[in-house]
Amino acid sequence: MGQQEKVATSLAGAVSEEISASLVAVDEELARRYPGDPGTRQPVHTVYVPGDLFEAGTLRSWGDQALAALDEHAPDAASFAKVLGIAGELAAPVYDRVRAKLEREPVEDLRVDFEDGYGPRPDAEEDAAAARAARLIAEAYGNGTAAPYMGIRMKCMEAAVRDRGIRTTDVFLTGLMEHGGLPDGLVLTLPKVTYPEQVSAFVRLMEAFEKAHGLPAGRLGFEIQIETSQSILAADGTAAVARMIDAAEGRATGLHYGTFDYSACVGVSAAYQASDHPAADHAKAVMQVAAAGTGVRVSDGSTNVLPIGSTAHVHEAWRLHYGLTRRALARAYYQGWDMHPGHLPTRYAAVYAFYREGLEQAAARLAAYVAKAGGDVMDEPATAKALSGFLLRGLDCGALDNEEVARLTGLTRADLDGFASPRRAALTVTAP
Repeated sequence: MGQQEKVATSLAGAVSEEISASLVAVDEELARRYPGDPGTRQPVHTVYVPGDLFEAGTLRSWGDQALAALDEHAPDAASFAKVLGIAGELAAPVYDRVRAKLEREPVEDLRVDFEDGYGPRPDAEEDAAAARAARLIAEAYGNGTAAPYMGIRMKCMEAAVRDRGIRTTDVFLTGLMEHGGLPDGLVLTLPKVTYPEQVSAFVRLMEAFEKAHGLPAGRLGFEIQIETSQSILAADGTAAVARMIDAAEGRATGLHYGTFDYSACVGVSAAYQASDHPAADHAKAVMQVAAAGTGVRVSDGSTNVLPIGSTAHVHEAWRLHYGLTRRALARAYYQGWDMHPGHLPTRYAAVYAFYREGLEQAAARLAAYVAKAGGDVMDEPATAKALSGFLLRGLDCGALDNEEVARLTGLTRADLDGFASPRRAALTVTAP
């Protein structure tokens, strides 16, 4: 033992107490505004189906069509991997998992669309479609055929369609209540938000519905769709999207980038409207920073190039979609939109390849961090959080298995939850 150091201080305890007292309001503000990740599963995609086309068998139909596309255009692991450029050692594991996913859970998040994909209809027709959507979704959750997340996208809060959007939301939510109540996986999407006041108005709608049915305050959350330039940069130069999150009063669950509306809003010509355009990158970067730490997730948009027709065209569309999805994942956009059943094979292929490629390195780094074993990377708690989050996302979507992650890390699912987020650790999450 070396010489014991003499410890001396110069400040009275009252100084620390005074400083802490002066920061109480800041501490409370940080806790309120930045609670961290909610700890729940985030779907890897959202599928949009027009309200008049949604059927009880829609989810299974999408899975069957996706499997048929594989059978016709890439009937085995080698041919699929060749199209997408997947490394040889990953070809079979990715292909097999994609097929299994399409058979077991082809859609992770479905939105019945009453906005652009549905368009203006007679009121009686939209009323009936909204009520029907509520009944079918309630039945799906009741009989075990639902996607993990399901809901609607209503019309926006702009004057021309506001009343219709409010009524559709009311009809849909009331229908759910009449068929057993609100499911845990319920998601609502508010499109074409331009001003924070529109978000505040939707909050008032949610509050009114909760009061009408005696629901707990805050039971209803919603996604905000970013489709206009004004939602990124307000007229006064501030980041409007950050103000929108605040206006949601804790109800915002996600920010969804609208590729084509936003691109058109800033003047991008049709041929160049894509999720990798610089205008799209800027918007999503602002969204990402605004949402960081708030518990609000960010979703990428979609591609409108459909994998249909000849095998050559399907392969070209698959390569495009696969590349855009991989690009988004590398930029921490873990969710996107899929507009056609033919997009499902490449959505899951990109996601599975991403997590399986990174599995061994992430697991080794996390295990070394836990064991304080060092290595060629000096990781910190924030990195351990990111590594755990990576593995958890892979488990949630089916890219990874609990057994292999436990073998490589020596950690349980509960251990990973603890590293990733205190809120995660408090939840019981079941991987698909």
